Order: sequence, then C-alpha cells, then structure tokens
Amino acid sequence: MEKGGQRVEAESSSTSAGGVVVVQENSDAVGEETEVELGGRDVEDEEVDADEDEEAGADGFVPSPLIPLKDQLEKDKEDESLRRWKEKLLGCVEGELDGQTEPEVTFHSIGVVSEGHVDSVTSLPVAEMQNRVLFTLKEGSKYRLKLTFSVRHNIVSGLTYSNTVWKRGLKVDQNKGMLGAFAPQRDPHELLLEEETTPFGVLARGIYSAKLKFEDDDKRCYLELDYSFEIKKR
Repeated sequence: MEKGGQRVEAESSSTSAGGVVVVQENSDAVGEETEVELGGRDVEDEEVDADEDEEAGADGFVPSPLIPLKDQLEKDKEDESLRRWKEKLLGCVEGELDGQTEPEVTFHSIGVVSEGHVDSVTSLPVAEMQNRVLFTLKEGSKYRLKLTFSVRHNIVSGLTYSNTVWKRGLKVDQNKGMLGAFAPQRDPHELLLEEETTPFGVLARGIYSAKLKFEDDDKRCYLELDYSFEIKKR
C-alpha cells in the first residue's frame, strides 16, 4: 500500500502498469439487525439469480482468439504514440516476452485491511490443513480485501471479480466489480477491493463462508477461492 495507486471505478476498466489498484463501487447493502436484513432479499430471489447466472454461462460463448503479446508489439511500430504507450505499459519486461498467447495469472496472497485491525495476509494457494477462517473482524467495522498477483506472457483484459458470502447456507451478500486490464510486469500487481462494512447485531456474529472468483472478459477463470471469516462482538 505504499506504492502509488490507480483508482478503478465500477463498470469501467483501466490498464495497470504497477502500483495498487483500488476498487470503488456500490454494492448490495448488508443488513445490521437480523439475518433477513443481511441478505436484503429472500431465498427464492437468490435461487432465481443463481438460475439466471447458470443460463448466462450456457449460452455457447466462444472466447475471442488471442494474439501473442510479442506479435502485438511488432504492430504499428512506426506510430510514435503507440510505441510510447507500449513502453510505458511493459517497460523492461518487453525483452522477456515469449510467443505464448495465453496469459498466466498467479495469485500470491490474500489479506484484509481494516482500521484498528492488524493486517493479516495468507499465502495462496491455501494449504489443505490450514484453517479456512482467514481473518476475524469486529461487527460494524469497515474493511477491504487485498490481493497480490502476477501476470505473464500476455495482457489480461477485462478482469472481473465476484465475492459471494453465505451464513448457515443462506447467501447474505454478493459483490462484483470490473478491475480492468493488467500487463506483464516484474513486480506483482496489488489490488484493494471495494470497501465493505461488516453487519452489526447479535445475529450478525459468527462464522461466514465465502467464494472469491476472478475471470477475464473471455470467461477464463484465474482464481476460485473458498474461504471463511468470523465476525465478533466489539
């Protein structure tokens, strides 16, 4: 978080050449007093949403063909503005590129950032024997998930994320966001996802399960992480 950052607004994309990308967007509100308010919607609504998501994923989508980044850099070499843009985007990594077309995205860690809370970081992938409760937060506190990852071989375009939370089997929250495009670089990229607020009240306390997923605009999945966290009394 000490590096200079870029801001990415919801439903828009940007190309990151380093630093910390901070995601800001509106999300479904998480209630404060009861479990009904936590979800803000009933179970039937959530089941309809799940069915719609499944239908959307079964529409015969065909990913667009990829071009090796090395070949892309050879195009329009006479265009000075494009040349400068490519140099800024890739820097010294350009000489290390190969002819592979598929981008390779490796997530290194996940952590939580919250005022008054010691930052906790967990290396990825999570070990099989490791406790899946990755962090504990107090009720009514604001927090952000922080991730680090590397990109190799090609640019990742239209990277999106979704973070879905359940309690006792009931979906209580879901956030989605567009993160933008990320190019290969020597230092890992850092992401701070949108700020969230933990629910408040007796019924809000306890252990929650969650699934965090990252995909690009061609539906390639780069991370699907099941984890848990706990909310305790102030």
